[in-house]
Amino acid sequence: MRPRVGHIQFLNCLPLYYALVNNNSILDMDLIKGTPTELNDLLISEKLDIGPISSIQYARNHDRFYLLPTLTVSSDKEVKSILLISKVPPGELSGKRVALTNTSATSQVLVQIILREAYGVNPIYFTCPPDLPMMLREAEAALLIGDEALRTLFSPLGLITLDLGVEWRKLTRHKMVYAVWVARKEFAEEKPHLVREVYESLIGSMEYSLKNVSKIAENASRWEIFSSKFLEDYFSSLRFSFDKDYQEGLLYFLGKARKHGFLKMVPELGFIEI
Repeated sequence: MRPRVGHIQFLNCLPLYYALVNNNSILDMDLIKGTPTELNDLLISEKLDIGPISSIQYARNHDRFYLLPTLTVSSDKEVKSILLISKVPPGELSGKRVALTNTSATSQVLVQIILREAYGVNPIYFTCPPDLPMMLREAEAALLIGDEALRTLFSPLGLITLDLGVEWRKLTRHKMVYAVWVARKEFAEEKPHLVREVYESLIGSMEYSLKNVSKIAENASRWEIFSSKFLEDYFSSLRFSFDKDYQEGLLYFLGKARKHGFLKMVPELGFIEI
C-alpha cells in the first residue's frame, strides 16, 4: 500500500509539492488534498499516514505523531494569507461579532490571542465557511486564510486588514509556525523506509521550488486570478523552515495558547529520526 500523504490545497503549499509531479514522486504516494481542518481530521482519524497538521492540533494530539524535521508553513513577518478583515479598527471590536473561517485551527487561536493581548478586546466569536460577504453580513470582522485571504489583497475592498504574521511579530518578536508535517507513530514505526522516501521527496521538491520561485509563480498565474509578480512576492514571504528559531516560536505560541485556555499543556517537540 502506498503511503497516504496530505496536501493543503492552498497556494501556500504549492512550493512544497510542485516538483513532485516533475520527478514522478507523486506516483509513489496517494496524495490527498484538503483544507487544513480537513487534513487535521484525516490525520487524527488515521485516514492519512503523513501530512501537514495545524500546529495547535499537533500540540493537542502530540502523543499520536512524530514531527518531520525541516518542514513547516511559517512566517518571519508578513504571511499575506492569514488576515483579519474588519469594518472597524481592531481596538473597537470588544463585544462585536467576529467570524472565524472553519478551514483553520491555528489561525482561530492566533487571532484571539492577538486581539486580547495587542488590542485589549474580547469580541464574540463564531465559526463559519470562508465566504467574506456572508461573514461581514453577520459580523464586524472576519478571519480568512489561504487563497480566500489572498484574493482580498489582490483586489482590495477598502476595509481594515491585519496580517496576523505581522501582528504576531510585533506582539512577541517571535516567528510563527502555522502548520507542521507529521507521520503517524504506528505507520512510522511499521514502515520507516516509506516515511523517509516521502520526506526526501518533499525536501527535494521544496529545494527545487525555492530555486525556481519565478517559474512556479508564472506557471501558477496561468490558472489563478493572481499575477505572477503577486505570487512571486507571496511565495517569497513564506517560510518552510523548522530550525531553532522556528521551534522557539512554535513553543512560545503554544505557551500563549495554554495561557489563554486553548491548550491543556505544551508538549515537547518529538521529531522522527530520518
